[in-house]
Amino acid sequence: MSGNTETFNFQAEISQLMSLIVNAVYQNKEIFLRELISNASDALDKIRYQSLTDPSVLDSGKDLKITIVPDVANKVLIIRDTGIGMTKADLINNLGTIAKSGTKAFMEMVQETKDASMIGQFGVGFYSAYLVADEVEVISKHNDDEQYIWRSSAGQNFTVTRDTVNEPLGRGSEIRLHLKDDLLEFLEERRIKDIVKKHSEFISYPIHLVYQKEVEKEVPVEETEEAVDEEKDENKAKIEEVDDEGEDKEDKPKTKKVKENETVDEELNQTKPIWTRNPDSIQKDEYNAFYKSLTNDWEDPLAVKHFSVEGQLEFRSILFTPH
Repeated sequence: MSGNTETFNFQAEISQLMSLIVNAVYQNKEIFLRELISNASDALDKIRYQSLTDPSVLDSGKDLKITIVPDVANKVLIIRDTGIGMTKADLINNLGTIAKSGTKAFMEMVQETKDASMIGQFGVGFYSAYLVADEVEVISKHNDDEQYIWRSSAGQNFTVTRDTVNEPLGRGSEIRLHLKDDLLEFLEERRIKDIVKKHSEFISYPIHLVYQKEVEKEVPVEETEEAVDEEKDENKAKIEEVDDEGEDKEDKPKTKKVKENETVDEELNQTKPIWTRNPDSIQKDEYNAFYKSLTNDWEDPLAVKHFSVEGQLEFRSILFTPH
């Protein structure tokens, strides 16, 4: 580790929270991705709001999006955003030394219900990463600071290091989850797509999945390979040298089929935002799913009102009444 690494102790409640998450058995571990995507969306909201009064904040990157990259070889799942990013002080305070007001309430709720799925409602969704990861790294770049790496294996402490080894992010954060050996399913393309569709379809920023796909391609045979093939052919029975007289012979380039890994960049949430659609075309289940993704509530709303306003100011809106 570099000499500019500093070690900090977690605030006591956060340390207890992570111990609870790491050691308890929860069936619904997939919620970690929902929480990290939600946090990324919040970071994108913050930089977008800043840009309304100061457009220059987007000079470090105008493309507002979330990218998920499964690194199968290294057993690492990467979630990257081009949001506001975090300064060194933000990393220290927000991810370790200052407990959110909901930390204690969440721990009490989990101990009673054994259900961690509502973690986002208590403002501690980041720590759901430890449901699936042994170690978590957060690489972050804020416009007002250098790029830093936050790292912890959920013990009593974490480290913060000025980043001199990774590619510059420009702006935003990259979370690297070093997955537990029995949870490598979360590197699978289909599994990630299913979770995003289930929990994050209505996020208002593009969510991209960048993954490796094996494809079969025809490629020209190299001259050296062709020469070897010809030498083998000469050793075969001479009857193969006789061609049908009536057959036209074409000098086609020789090819062979090979399997290659191709990088695919796929946008996962291309569904038209529900509030922009015609209310007559929307089912009740769609409103309920959108409400739950928006609020992290586990109950359906009591009532829904979908309307539009036209005049000097035009907008469409959906109002929900919670239970």
